[in-house]
Amino acid sequence: MAAYLSRELVERGHSVSVYSPHDHPYKGDTWEGVRILRCYCPALGTIGQFAYDLNCLLDARKRGFDVLLLLGYTSSSVWGRWYPKGPIIINNMDGMEWKRSKYSKPVRLFLRYAERLAVRYSHHYIADSTTVRDYLQWRYGVRSRYIPYGAEVFHSPKEAHLREYGVCPGTYSMLVARMEPENNIEMVLEGFSQSRIDRHLLVIGDTSHHYGKHLLHRFGHNPRILFGGPLFDQERLHSLRAGCHFYFHGHSVGGTNPSLLEAMASRTLIAAHDNPFNRGVLGRNAFYFHDVAGVTRILERSADPVVEETMIETNFKKIGSLYNWEKITSEYEQFMYDCYAEKRPILSHPAVPGLTTV
Repeated sequence: MAAYLSRELVERGHSVSVYSPHDHPYKGDTWEGVRILRCYCPALGTIGQFAYDLNCLLDARKRGFDVLLLLGYTSSSVWGRWYPKGPIIINNMDGMEWKRSKYSKPVRLFLRYAERLAVRYSHHYIADSTTVRDYLQWRYGVRSRYIPYGAEVFHSPKEAHLREYGVCPGTYSMLVARMEPENNIEMVLEGFSQSRIDRHLLVIGDTSHHYGKHLLHRFGHNPRILFGGPLFDQERLHSLRAGCHFYFHGHSVGGTNPSLLEAMASRTLIAAHDNPFNRGVLGRNAFYFHDVAGVTRILERSADPVVEETMIETNFKKIGSLYNWEKITSEYEQFMYDCYAEKRPILSHPAVPGLTTV
């Protein structure tokens, strides 16, 4: 999102800066017209991230940006007292981080505390899903602007990428996710294992950590389940999504998930975990599951090609009408103008010159 939004805002005449750790492999001073500002990030794991965010905020205080946009709050809201005083601060509130089961109870308690601090010290709020927007209103009594993520439409799948993973079009289902419990990967794998279908399930994600190794130990012996490892090449991912029968999306927290939008943009049939985040995006145009038996039922159901094609095309059209980057950039731009005008009421869009944004 940072890449798409910053580049699009530059094309519209704004001066945009993005902070980057000092040791990031990209060493250029600019990228696509975006200025890169480097701050020191100690090699101290999570503690280093907190120090890095503080360094960025202290630097931003000196620069007089018109708008400060924070994408996430986990390691920055604790420094709320040091937020820049002059700029409007837009804080992108994510999907209730403290609900993620991968975190221990102390960490979840801290994340909830960080969420409260983000609400307290920010001036304006952006929610990436209607569920998060409603939660912020209910929990904190604050109004937030709903602006989702976006995706690029994909038109040209390449069958050669499928052969790299030993699958053919329409003969496999697929799952792409970080190997974490809240993504319900084990539920999908168990439901697939219990099904009687003669197809493969291709699992894309890093299995080198503890939970990933647990999944490999439990399901790696099943010849129908193919663990393909991590994959970040977008052309390959789009081609694999476009060629699969079912795309399983097990994410249960996190607002509007980018990988779900990418699946919609790849024209794939989606089976999603039944929760408000996914229903808010897909509506009736997906098959839903909430347990192992539900996964199995979806796989063994009698297919209706007309219904499935309608679902696929409706989701694909949503990318063009609701989740495209040009529209989302326009919504961010207008919201920034509104926030800036609230600070300086004598100015209004479109008379306001290009904003300086970080």
